[in-house]
Amino acid sequence: MLPPVVVGVDGSPESLAAAQWAAREAVRSDRSLRLVHAWNRHPRPRDGEIENAARRHLARRVLREAEDGVRAACPEVRLYDELVEGPAVERLREAAEGAELLVLGSRGLSGFTGFLVGSVAAGVVARATRPVVLVRAGEDTADEHLPTPDGSASTTTGHRDVVLGIDLSEPCDEVIDFAFEAARLRRARLRAVHAWQPPGPLGRGEGDIGLVDDPRRAEEWLGFLRAVLEVWRDKYPEVEVLETVVEDKPANALLRAATGASLLVVGHHLAQRRIGPRTGPTTHSAIQHVHCPVAVVPYW
Repeated sequence: MLPPVVVGVDGSPESLAAAQWAAREAVRSDRSLRLVHAWNRHPRPRDGEIENAARRHLARRVLREAEDGVRAACPEVRLYDELVEGPAVERLREAAEGAELLVLGSRGLSGFTGFLVGSVAAGVVARATRPVVLVRAGEDTADEHLPTPDGSASTTTGHRDVVLGIDLSEPCDEVIDFAFEAARLRRARLRAVHAWQPPGPLGRGEGDIGLVDDPRRAEEWLGFLRAVLEVWRDKYPEVEVLETVVEDKPANALLRAATGASLLVVGHHLAQRRIGPRTGPTTHSAIQHVHCPVAVVPYW
């Protein structure tokens, strides 16, 4: 059997939206959906027995509520649930190990501040070795689709673009493949975005192009991007690809590119850091500020 799509649920509006997004993804990829809720047992076995029973009852209610919402919104999905005991970050990370991807909710804020990623989601993203998708509260089926000609929301029009943020100094096969597959499943266009900046006053850095004028430097970056994606175009001939290079900071470029997208795909380098697991600055900015669902794909 194909690995399932796993979603962590905790009863919040964000996790319920994540569960329904995960159900649609499971149907698109012909996979089952596994709902997971993690709860912690009271540390005092004698005094905490009543509290433990109450917590377990509430935990099962969380799963039932999520399951009812998923079945109502996506009745065709193959669904099962699991109650696990222990710290949420560790249990969800473990659940992701045997999954195609893990989906989590993120607390959305109003205006332009975007995601406020909770400690559980942030901890899982930093440690997971499988892709993690973060979904905001209120995300629904129509948000994935293009509007009708009169601007109305629709669930029957084509899908909005999948956006891939790509660093040409370190292009990663896992991240690129995930983005192409996501676009294929949606029959959506893939928009690959690379941001570059002119060399600073101290000279060129690693991966910089040694040209004087910015227009020619942009042309060179675009040529590099097309060359990197050529093998993926051959592997996914049905996916329309739009390559874009912009002179800007990567975080700014991705925020603009993801506006109106159905999904943003970014990478997360799992190299060991002296201060412990954490995401890089561009990925951190994306999951904090981008409005659409964000897929964080780990790589070594």
